[in-house]
Amino acid sequence: MGRTYITAMRTGAAGGIAAKYLARKNSKVIGLVGAGTQARTQLIALLTLYGSLEEVRVYDINQLARESYVSEMKNTYGDQIENIFQVKDIEDAIKGADIVVTATPSRKPLVMNEWVDEGVHFNCIGADAPGKEELDPAILRRAKIVVDDLEQASHGGEINVPLSKGLLSKGDIWATIGEVVAGLKEGRTSDKEITVFTSTGLAIQDAVTANLTYQKALSKGVGRFIELV
Repeated sequence: MGRTYITAMRTGAAGGIAAKYLARKNSKVIGLVGAGTQARTQLIALLTLYGSLEEVRVYDINQLARESYVSEMKNTYGDQIENIFQVKDIEDAIKGADIVVTATPSRKPLVMNEWVDEGVHFNCIGADAPGKEELDPAILRRAKIVVDDLEQASHGGEINVPLSKGLLSKGDIWATIGEVVAGLKEGRTSDKEITVFTSTGLAIQDAVTANLTYQKALSKGVGRFIELV
């Protein structure tokens, strides 16, 4: 199995799980910041969760990337998305969105606090190493923050820069997504809450996804056995 594809799909799936517990149940408008691989798998996960979407807005610094993304998604999922289009400014992707996915390698905030309305949910995917950040720290101070792993997120996730600058403390982190799914901590509790899921990616997710794929392959009789020397 190609590990790159497995990783892309499990990261998208994690975003879908986060949206299930943290986004508003009637979410229909999606803002995407970044039009790469994760913009694709995150959207697949959201379509799996909601079935259909009214609007998908796409921003990328590269015009060709966002044009290509819109064309591909229209051709593939046009029957599930009423309107998908590119925007030239990040602000236009954010304002009025129910869910925002950030998936860039940025090392400075791209999404500003003044653009963010009550009730929005963020899947923050791009910050996966020290020094990376995509959100204005003021957004995090308004939000219920959920991480995949606290230690890993503290060093490389969306919260790593605000923590290092003293703008946040670990006590400001509400829960891990595992705690929310297990019912140990509540997810969204009102339509006005701002929620943030910071995803750094866990190796165990790759292992579980690979095993599920393997078991399905066995049950369907696909793939082939080879000897590894």
